Amino acid sequence: MKIQKLTEENRAKVYALLRSAFPGSEYEAGLVQKFHENGKPVHEWVCIHTNKVIAYIAFSNAYDGNDVCGLHLAPMAVAPDFQKQGVGSELLRFALRQEMIKSQPLFVLGEPGYYKRFDFEPCSLPICPFDKNNAHFLSMRNNTTTHFIVGYEPEFKTAAKPPSPQGKKRR
Repeated sequence: MKIQKLTEENRAKVYALLRSAFPGSEYEAGLVQKFHENGKPVHEWVCIHTNKVIAYIAFSNAYDGNDVCGLHLAPMAVAPDFQKQGVGSELLRFALRQEMIKSQPLFVLGEPGYYKRFDFEPCSLPICPFDKNNAHFLSMRNNTTTHFIVGYEPEFKTAAKPPSPQGKKRR
């Protein structure tokens, strides 16, 4: 297993990984593809095993108005066959040691029980526009004391929308 920066040659493998890790959703793959198409500054790494991308992690800019105030961790994914084997944890630990990541405030919208293991803490400020009451919004190295809604790259809104729940169709 090898961790490396994402290369252009591996982008299609990452999109496929995101589709398999988030079944029924095009949102995550669409988000990353839009980042690439629009040339957004994203810090990305993949975990490679037998020439297959088995895990992916990305960090994009977080904003206070027009000013960058840190990085958002999103998305992070592990291939279904490699989940619950520590691959995602190893990739996250690796990313957190990288120079461009370890000095920045970090934000993540995710499962608190998982991310607290990596020193992320629940955060009340800034406000996450995607999480009522910031119940699943965590941060690291966040010293924010002012009230603001944290901004995301516009691709978070323009990526393919998450699918609506499937119900019975009426004829």
